[in-house]
Amino acid sequence: MSDTQEFTLTLTQESDYVFRIEFDDTAIPALHTDESAPLGGDTGPNPSRMLVAAVANCLSASLLFSLRKYKNTPGRIVSRAKATLERNEQKRLRVAHIAVAIELPEVAADYAQIERLLQQFENFCVVTESVRQGVAVDVSVRDATGAVLHVSGPG
Repeated sequence: MSDTQEFTLTLTQESDYVFRIEFDDTAIPALHTDESAPLGGDTGPNPSRMLVAAVANCLSASLLFSLRKYKNTPGRIVSRAKATLERNEQKRLRVAHIAVAIELPEVAADYAQIERLLQQFENFCVVTESVRQGVAVDVSVRDATGAVLHVSGPG
């Protein structure tokens, strides 16, 4: 099996800043994006929101996979992501920071191998580890009581 994988997307402008994104060679339905007002019409997520959603989704799925790997059967995981946009030296807006807070539905003691899996799950997240090359990403995991189980990132 090759270590290299590829996929393609096709973006087609539909109007103004509205684009249809097709996930080539899949049955995945097309997605519509738009820029935020005042530039666009807010009729779909903008690229910054898509980036943050991708980071949060990847981390959540990776944590779920890790929990299940150790025979845990968690309930519904809820994740919230917050992006901070800042201007760079050239006064261009950039995603400067992403914070993802993942909430587990049970208390920490209910999970087998919780310490071990919390040490590992981020390393398997393709999107987050790729984005971290240029954007600071903080991650926290809390259990059902609100206890902080895991914190990582530059702060």
